[in-house]
Amino acid sequence: MTTPPLPPASPATRYAGLDGLRAIAVGLVVIYHLFPGTLLAGGFVGVDVFFVISGFLITSLLLREHRATGRISLGDFWRRRARRLLPALALVVTVCASAAWMIGGDVLVRLGAQVIGAFTFSYNWISVAGGTGYFSAATPELFRNFWSLAVEEQFYVVWPLVLPLFLLLPRAWARVGAALALAVASAAWMGVLVASGGDLTRAYFGTDSHAFGIFLGVGLAFGIAPLRRRLSVGAVPVWMRSGAVRTTAVVIGSVGLLGILLIASLPPADTTATFPGALAAASIGAALVTLAGVWPGSPLGRHLDARPLRWVGERSYGIYLWHWPLLVLLVAAMEGTGPDAGVPVGIGLLTLALTLVLSGLSYRFVESPVRRVGFRGSLRRIGMALRARSGRRVTALAGLAAGAALVAGTAAAVVAGPAVSSGQSVVEAGAAALAAETASPSPTDPSATAGDADQEAAPEETPDTGAAPTPSPTPVTGEEITAVGDSVMLASAPSLLERFPGISVDAAESRSAWAGPGILRTLRDEGRLRPVVVVGLGTNGPVDRATLEEIADIAGPDRRVVLVNAFAPRDWVPGVNDTLRTFAAAHSGVSVADWSAAIDPHRELLAGDRIHPGHRGGDVYADAVAAGVERAEYERAVRRYGEELRAFRDENSHGPPLVPQ
Repeated sequence: MTTPPLPPASPATRYAGLDGLRAIAVGLVVIYHLFPGTLLAGGFVGVDVFFVISGFLITSLLLREHRATGRISLGDFWRRRARRLLPALALVVTVCASAAWMIGGDVLVRLGAQVIGAFTFSYNWISVAGGTGYFSAATPELFRNFWSLAVEEQFYVVWPLVLPLFLLLPRAWARVGAALALAVASAAWMGVLVASGGDLTRAYFGTDSHAFGIFLGVGLAFGIAPLRRRLSVGAVPVWMRSGAVRTTAVVIGSVGLLGILLIASLPPADTTATFPGALAAASIGAALVTLAGVWPGSPLGRHLDARPLRWVGERSYGIYLWHWPLLVLLVAAMEGTGPDAGVPVGIGLLTLALTLVLSGLSYRFVESPVRRVGFRGSLRRIGMALRARSGRRVTALAGLAAGAALVAGTAAAVVAGPAVSSGQSVVEAGAAALAAETASPSPTDPSATAGDADQEAAPEETPDTGAAPTPSPTPVTGEEITAVGDSVMLASAPSLLERFPGISVDAAESRSAWAGPGILRTLRDEGRLRPVVVVGLGTNGPVDRATLEEIADIAGPDRRVVLVNAFAPRDWVPGVNDTLRTFAAAHSGVSVADWSAAIDPHRELLAGDRIHPGHRGGDVYADAVAAGVERAEYERAVRRYGEELRAFRDENSHGPPLVPQ
């Protein structure tokens, strides 16, 4: 959830402090991605810092052109944007797509749509329309970070057309007010989408709902414009350069910078507190830093432009573009998963090193030459090199051959890319198996043997042999089992149906433990809850004891509950498994099916997301459930044995009756 920074302006139009602010923003984003779980749990707010910079810088440049020429040349503006954005973009896409083709697997999922979205600057809306929200966390989407580049480019296309309408307003304060009103409206719209329970991806990726940072930068540019005009003619009032004012500017900018860092350290929540709360706060902080940096005589701009920060800031566009695809490729190649499943520190460090090297090379040999001489000039240079009789010709030929290979590799990757991930594929296969089972029910009516848990669980008659009873567990059939679970159970459905013919499975994607009580209560009230209740709902979030208590209460004392623990590269899973274990130990009639321990030595049987089992992994899941059910039945038999033994002892504790004399 991040955005690429705009490439820096040329030295002639450079604004103090912006390169340093870019460096800080891209640093937040990179650390957030490469080293998850560090102090920067909310480092994605760098997106909004970049949006503010883009709105401010582009509007300032357009206002300067309008002031100098009385017009805005749309062709020249869009040509400059293309020179700055397309060369690095094309290089990253072709290199990383070709590498993905060689790695294969889930990194190729929907790659064609991703490439189209990258080159048409529509990635955000393609992501929203794709409807892959659930599996986006488990699928290593190669160019996911390009969504926000699309937001910025859509702004670049529309804003030069709309800006003249703002210039009809006679006063700078009116233009500022109009821009701020649009910013507030955009933030409010994001809040409405999130508060109404809508798709968070839609709220975050939408250009309309995530434009408040851009409009905040626009308003800042309108407010600064009169000051810049005075600067251009050397007519800045003395009070603007006074020590007190400059100190105030430094304080304001420092507060803004500290605010950004503080917000970046806070963990996000899927509520309006973060969307748009934290994002809007970071945007305001970025606006304060920008204002303080460009203020006449302010030392903050000079400090932010320290050599290391400026070096990173000048290459921040390339750093942003490279870091995420490289991370996806390295994690896929070395771990077989995606970054959302966890990033080892070693891979994070390697990705950082490669990002700095490749972005530096791209900046020097691709981005800067095209920005200086343009696309036509670059083609002329290649033509001249091909006609030369020196090593330049060999270099040019090698470059053309490499470019052709990258284009071919990208095409091959697009053709080979599957429509769905391996994880989604096995879940869909499980859903199909359940649908087929529902369409062709077993000749045996499950309700005939499992409709009344009380009857099934009634104590069996013990033959009156005069001997003490013994534990007698009985095999559990599929007609006696109701299973409720998430997508892991859904993927394992074919194996469960094979292992337990007649089993009733109710499983769905994205289902968390909190959905369990409602589903079980409905089944109970409809008389469809069977004597053995299997619950597998620990993959998609934490599980609390109150929910488990409710599940146990719904099942009642005459049913056995089997809780399937979780296995997934998610930080809440260890806590889930601990909670299930301690709850089962404290409650009779509840046992655990240890799916985690069963699959851990056989991770190769999982899909690429390292969560959902394939066919053989589903067999392991079914075996774990069978072991849990057998344990539950044995514990039930032991409890019944204890009850019968106590009754036997009570009946034989008084001895034979006395015989009259």
